[in-house]
Amino acid sequence: MSPDAPYFAPERFDDAAAALARVATIYDASVNHLRTTLQRFVAGEDIGRHVRACYPFVRVRTGTVARADSRLSYGFVAGPGTYETTLTRPDLFADYYLEQFRLLLQNHGVALEIGTGTQPIPLHFSVGAHDHIEGELGLARREQLRDLFDLPDLNAMDDGIANGTHEPRPGEAHPLALFTAPRVDYSLHRLRHYTGTVPEHFQNFVLFTNYQFYIDEFIKLGHALMAEGGSHGYEAFVEPGNVVTRPADQPPRPGDELGSAPPRLPQMPAYHLVRGDRAGITMVNIGVGPANAKTITDHIAVLRPHAWIMLGHCAGLRNTQQLGDYVLAHGYVREDHVLDEELPLWVPIPPLAEVQLALEAAVEDVTRLSGYELKRLMRTGTVATTDNRNWELLPSHGMASSPERRFSQSRAVALDMESATIAANGFRFRVPYGTLLCVSDKPLHGEIKLPGMANHFYRERVDQHLRIGIRALERLRDQGVDRLHSRKLRSFAEVAFQ
Repeated sequence: MSPDAPYFAPERFDDAAAALARVATIYDASVNHLRTTLQRFVAGEDIGRHVRACYPFVRVRTGTVARADSRLSYGFVAGPGTYETTLTRPDLFADYYLEQFRLLLQNHGVALEIGTGTQPIPLHFSVGAHDHIEGELGLARREQLRDLFDLPDLNAMDDGIANGTHEPRPGEAHPLALFTAPRVDYSLHRLRHYTGTVPEHFQNFVLFTNYQFYIDEFIKLGHALMAEGGSHGYEAFVEPGNVVTRPADQPPRPGDELGSAPPRLPQMPAYHLVRGDRAGITMVNIGVGPANAKTITDHIAVLRPHAWIMLGHCAGLRNTQQLGDYVLAHGYVREDHVLDEELPLWVPIPPLAEVQLALEAAVEDVTRLSGYELKRLMRTGTVATTDNRNWELLPSHGMASSPERRFSQSRAVALDMESATIAANGFRFRVPYGTLLCVSDKPLHGEIKLPGMANHFYRERVDQHLRIGIRALERLRDQGVDRLHSRKLRSFAEVAFQ
């Protein structure tokens, strides 16, 4: 057997489905070659020289400055030239790739070139989710892997395209997508590790929270919906360990039996209300702090979700606020510091009208308050995010840079440790974002959570807050993806893929 995977020369396609089929053929041939060779290696066979298989690529060439419909936010290249990206997991991204291919063909009227690229597929990214080979290899054989197979190359996985810092080398094609195939594969593997579920279960509408109480309510809701049957449109509820619960009136599906509850929860467990069109809802408990918030959004971004929203608790900064009031963020003070290098602080993180309106309408739907009465329960304003959990202990009097003075000057109405990070990474990765927080204490005014009071507060507010978040995502889903992925998040020299 040859140590090289089958090679497919570039071929032109003017049909999106045919182009996607060729991508799948190339990818499957490359991955199957790596897996088959690895099995021989694990069995003790001498496989000879270095083994390599490469990702498929898509390329488009255009020679005109004429651009597509100016109302579009994606689906077109920035100008004349050659544009290219590598592709991975066509089984997972089939609908996404098909849509991007269709728009390129429609907006430019030029063929797509599909072929085998030069970017190697790292061995780790070819192994299936349920394959485990480490225990079958001795130390010496494991060390040989480095010599015989391509391993992940971090130089091929940076976020220069998304950050706007990527500069193509002379003669190199411009990027077509924010993420290269190795960068996508890296995040797919990280998602399994951090959330305890495989990427196939993630939905296009995502809720983040910083408290387990919200997850407990989401689990109760998921099981209640499954007990009702499938009339609501959700076809499964998935928990960490890929434990799948189907509607009571539907039988299990092949593969459901592979899930099992983990002995302990992963770092940021994810739960999924699954729809067949991926327009369901994923909820992730990111825990406390901006590092977790950045980590999980770095990886979920490669799935190209349609929106993500932060639901969590915050410190109220205004004397007029009551515990349990809501804060709808329309601006952010970024003192989280985890994105300072990727997204400079001078970059504004604007509110997105589509998400803001959906959140406000959802609060009205659930609370049955509207207009002036809604102001009693919710205020719109700036949210400050800090990386210092004990910010209250910093000097606050007589110092020009004290947190209290900065929050006052910024007109911040609430403080947390995650919201600005999630919004900033949404801006950075062109994922529509929003934030709706619930005031759980007011440290500046001497109101801190006491055990009994906190338990009562959580019982009173968490269920309502969660229902508001779900209702907001349902509204966003109903208004259509074309409206949601607006031009606000796109730069003047943007990649074509959404």
